[in-house]
Amino acid sequence: MTTNQALVSHAGLTTLSDLLNALGFRKLCDNRLSQFVPALAVHRPGKMIADLSLMLAAGGEQVSDTDQLRTTQGLFGPVASDPTFSRFFSRISKHPGAFDYAFATMHRQVRAKLWAAAGKRNPAIRASRTNPLTIDIDASLVNVHSDKEGAKGNYKGGYGYSPMIAMADYGKTNGTGEVLAVRLRPGNKAANSAKDHISILTEALEQLPDEFYDEQTTLIGEKIMVRTDSAGATREFLKHVDSLGLQFSTSYTLPVVKERFVRWINQKKYWEPALTADGEHRNNAWVIDASKVIELNDYPPGTRIYLRAEPLHPGAKASLFDTDGNRVTAFLTNSPRYDPAFLDARHRARGRCENRIKSLKAAGLGKLPFASFAANQAWANLAMFALNLTLWLQLVVLPAGHQAGSWDLKRWRYRVWSMAGKLTKSGRQPRLLINDQTPEARLVTLLKEQINGLRQRWGVGSLRT
Repeated sequence: MTTNQALVSHAGLTTLSDLLNALGFRKLCDNRLSQFVPALAVHRPGKMIADLSLMLAAGGEQVSDTDQLRTTQGLFGPVASDPTFSRFFSRISKHPGAFDYAFATMHRQVRAKLWAAAGKRNPAIRASRTNPLTIDIDASLVNVHSDKEGAKGNYKGGYGYSPMIAMADYGKTNGTGEVLAVRLRPGNKAANSAKDHISILTEALEQLPDEFYDEQTTLIGEKIMVRTDSAGATREFLKHVDSLGLQFSTSYTLPVVKERFVRWINQKKYWEPALTADGEHRNNAWVIDASKVIELNDYPPGTRIYLRAEPLHPGAKASLFDTDGNRVTAFLTNSPRYDPAFLDARHRARGRCENRIKSLKAAGLGKLPFASFAANQAWANLAMFALNLTLWLQLVVLPAGHQAGSWDLKRWRYRVWSMAGKLTKSGRQPRLLINDQTPEARLVTLLKEQINGLRQRWGVGSLRT
């Protein structure tokens, strides 16, 4: 059964389009990316990037999925055709360096504007020497199922890419964090490449707002901490981090030890209880500063090593270090804080970056649709921006402590973006109606009210994306 009523899907997605409108995104984006469309083209880069970002946030996987927006122009405005998008990516592929630079500068401007609007939750204001902004760096695998430029076999037997990703983590109570940079690499690239770690860190630092730089535009390194898994524990990378004045916390693969050291580990009287993520004492887990026992050669001055011991999980195989039924792991840090339990809990919070990588793959990184490496890199950048729109909504628009502040992207899709609505007109102006019995109707209303407040503060007119 069909109807001619103006029923629409993805009505909740208008909260993201409203946020883009309030930012003045189209004008900002056109200033940076106008070179990638003909001068007299009807569809401008700001509108096309906005539409692609909305489509990816809503769960689309390829350019043709923009038809979901195209069928409701009253809600999202005119949307370019698939051939127009194809020509756009073709131009990007011819000038990948120019697109990367233009997109990165646009991305930084948007971030700076939104962070400034976050008030007391602004990560730049909250960052300090003892409570630095954390930049997580990690590599992941993205498999492809056809021959694409730059795709290679990986160590797990798959075929595709191994992107390096840098993310900002500003705490689970403030929207959890966002993605700063994504760089595609062939699938056979090693995870512990110091050169690639340095490159992605450089891109991430360039994304930070002016508050992280002094009057001479010098990076205030003590306000930033770099956190990685053991792949980032190379001496070359840590020396680079230290040369910038940054703090670091990185997992460390323990070397073969002497028998006397194994016996010392078993003496739990020298250890102190570990903490949970909420700061409570954790049962059967201990932490200790082992810097005076384990010698670290050729690492940056001030590098310390901490050990953590906890019971082996059922079925886990014990290694040489796993004595007395405990699994022993280690991490390195040059942090100015010396509380082992606090440093351990902060390092273990690195697990949050794995959730962000899952969301980033769900936002488009998991299925790269083009044969061209440059076009897929541009797609990865769009996936990052689409995910960040949701994360910025949590940081800037949602009130502090709101339960939706910790939702991941898939939950937003199911509960908000996919919400149905009806288009009507009042005074020749389109209006979107949402059933007030919909579980998240109040949330959508709250978001729109907050975004209208931002629009008034920024002095941006109300335009459809």
